[in-house]
Amino acid sequence: MMELRSRRRRKAVDFVVKAVSAASGLVGLLALVWILYTVIRRGFGAINFEFFTSLPTPPGISGGGLANAILGTVAMTLLAAVIALPIGILGGVYLSEFGKGSLFADFVRFLANVLVGVPSIIIGVFIYGLIVLPMKAFSGFAGAAALAVIMLPIIVRTTEDMLNLVPDALRESALAMGASRRQAVFDVVFRTARSGLITGVLLSVARVSGETAPLLFTALNSPYWFKSLSAPIANLTVTIFNYAMSPYADWQQQAWGASLLIMLGILALNIFVRMMFKPRHKS
Repeated sequence: MMELRSRRRRKAVDFVVKAVSAASGLVGLLALVWILYTVIRRGFGAINFEFFTSLPTPPGISGGGLANAILGTVAMTLLAAVIALPIGILGGVYLSEFGKGSLFADFVRFLANVLVGVPSIIIGVFIYGLIVLPMKAFSGFAGAAALAVIMLPIIVRTTEDMLNLVPDALRESALAMGASRRQAVFDVVFRTARSGLITGVLLSVARVSGETAPLLFTALNSPYWFKSLSAPIANLTVTIFNYAMSPYADWQQQAWGASLLIMLGILALNIFVRMMFKPRHKS
């Protein structure tokens, strides 16, 4: 009798937990669908040829586009990746291959974990004091530096995790065949983990694609084509912030269009990562 009651109680608890979990997942899914629907419905009308080829118009004048902001966002993101990738990948290699068990590696790993959780606006203020104030000017380079700092810990931890998944037998086999430690790491271990490494890099790019706060303190914004990364540079996220807060209906429409562009870009990047690097099962 006691066993029967215990079994019924476990089943009841199991049912309640499953029901709550399913309801929570459904709420999250509905919220995501609602956001996607709203952004697509409001932003689709702003997407046209002029949106991708023209400069913004002055306040109160309809038309124009966000070509300079699109180009500026791409330029800063690419520069941030150029800065963060070698440092982050080499840092992850050190943590996984050369610094295991050392106090310095534990300290670096701790800093990377802390940096992942630091609000981006604090990173923006830090780069503002480090670069913008000494240069006495906002710049695209400062914006890229802020984005690189955000990307760095993600790349470090992803690289370490992916390399740790590679069996030690591969390292030992390469060393037994006369390969140096560097050759074993970069020619054998890296090749085995390349899918995971590329996935981490692309996800870090997606992570910074929608950042606004750090760019407000570093790159600021500009209504013109950028000619140098040492000057303020237009970007989509700050443009969305400015346009959405404006009283002009056409600017608000373009803010929705820019939001749709960023959302579709991040969605496409995530789908690309999953499709290109999903496990392939041989028949």
